[in-house]
Amino acid sequence: MGEIRQGALEGLILEALVQATSSPINLLRRSLMFSGSIGEVARTAIEEGASGLSRFQPKLFHPISPMLASPVEGEDEAMDRLGEAGWEYKIDGARIQVHKDGEEIRIFTRHLKEVTERVPEIIHLARQFPADKAIFEGEAIALRDDGRPLPFQMTMRRFGRIQDVERIQKEIPLKPLFFDILHLEGQFILDVPYGKRFRQLTERMPFEYLIPRIVTADEAKIRDFLFQSLKAGHEGLMAKGLDSPYVAGQRGFLWLKIKPAQTLDLVILAAEWGHGRRKGWLSNLHLGARDAESGKFVMLGKTFKGLTDEMLEWQTKKLLELEIGRDEWTVYVRPERVVEIAFNDLQESSHYPGGLALRFARVKRFREDKSPLDADTFQKVRTIFESSQK
Repeated sequence: MGEIRQGALEGLILEALVQATSSPINLLRRSLMFSGSIGEVARTAIEEGASGLSRFQPKLFHPISPMLASPVEGEDEAMDRLGEAGWEYKIDGARIQVHKDGEEIRIFTRHLKEVTERVPEIIHLARQFPADKAIFEGEAIALRDDGRPLPFQMTMRRFGRIQDVERIQKEIPLKPLFFDILHLEGQFILDVPYGKRFRQLTERMPFEYLIPRIVTADEAKIRDFLFQSLKAGHEGLMAKGLDSPYVAGQRGFLWLKIKPAQTLDLVILAAEWGHGRRKGWLSNLHLGARDAESGKFVMLGKTFKGLTDEMLEWQTKKLLELEIGRDEWTVYVRPERVVEIAFNDLQESSHYPGGLALRFARVKRFREDKSPLDADTFQKVRTIFESSQK
């Protein structure tokens, strides 16, 4: 499936490889950065050691694992961590990496999948950029005529379509907004500070295709810029340390993301037994909103994010007391427990009966002060979704 499912993430595998092979952790991380395959790196480390790992070097037309950002509670925390920084609109699009060598253009996604033939408008645009050899990074997004973003699913439709590309391009044109440059005229510049990389990007990119950005440590300016981003229909802000290198494939606190979240009080309908470290605890919660007309609960999605060990232990005990049935993986419960859920937005979904699903849902707290009759209704959820579409 391309994912490690038992709870051992890539960082833990790399630490295990350090012990198994005595390879330096920085060399392993750099190898993974340019390989993109933990399996390939592990095999090379075990069979060939450091000399084999040194073969992993960046190359044009070999996608580089993207640098990732860590979430923070708000702009105050970001300012405390970074001070003066680059502040960019956080766009809810599809991350792209554009590799260019003369007339040859190849485009890759966040997951290192090539999508060149699916985005002809970006190919045409990249050929006009005044750089012969380069790697540009940005987000591609589908916009309305007024410049506001279409729902995320519309952007994903473009990247999922491999037939009738010309027709779907006319229906859902994509606009790229670039925020980084990783290679320039034969030289990889991953170790060059972000502030300097962005200046080099601005010299080679038309202004309309640059991510909206300011550099400041002024609290009022940052809050005003955040308001502008949200008003334009985007998710929030990215904050980037001006001296930060491009640490491919890593999530740290050199890049931060600020996404004001909405919350709903939802009812727990079921929970799935956890795996790995969470084995023995009820973990993944099935979440529902009350239908004010029928009195039934409409499922909106699942989440295990945001749960601490203490919360897992507490909810396992409480939910087993409410059990009304189970199968191999899931315990179904009486809909009596209310939980406050933070989420980024709602999307249409054929997977659930109500036709809507939460995006990036995470648990904030259990609402012992609320009964299921106090929970948010599906009608409210539908209103939130319809407002977002407008």
